[in-house]
Amino acid sequence: MPSFDTVCEPDLSEVRNGVDNTAKEIGTRFDFKGTSASIELKDKEITLIGDADFQLQQIDEVLRNKLAKRNVDIRFLDKGDVQKIGGDKVKQVITVRNGIESDTGKKIQRLIKDSKLRVQAAIQGDAVRVTGAKRDDLQAAMALIKKDLGDFPLSFNNFRD
Repeated sequence: MPSFDTVCEPDLSEVRNGVDNTAKEIGTRFDFKGTSASIELKDKEITLIGDADFQLQQIDEVLRNKLAKRNVDIRFLDKGDVQKIGGDKVKQVITVRNGIESDTGKKIQRLIKDSKLRVQAAIQGDAVRVTGAKRDDLQAAMALIKKDLGDFPLSFNNFRD
């Protein structure tokens, strides 16, 4: 039976490269000289540190540009709140989304069920597997998911006939 998986997976090596390039640019830019501006990646969290909110926004803008050049969808980034740390420094944690949350999985299931297509959707861990009898129905389901859930960086893999 033909099937495919709907997943939300960034290319973590490209994310790491984007963070490393951002750190290099922070080290060489004149407006960051002598400040505490820095960026680091641990697991799936990017930590921005700066002297003020404005500096965090500049670092974030550089990061987004670097990720866009590396074809990493910036919708994978979930910005956290700006927190004050010792002295006059501030930090912000950006989480890299990985996997489909249960709410989004249920939304995809409901969307497919309400569409009256002859396919079934099942949540399997961090992915949603869609199965159907015809390949055309699966392609229609892909188009439907892309159209209705455009704010999520979803991709489709593991397509089987």
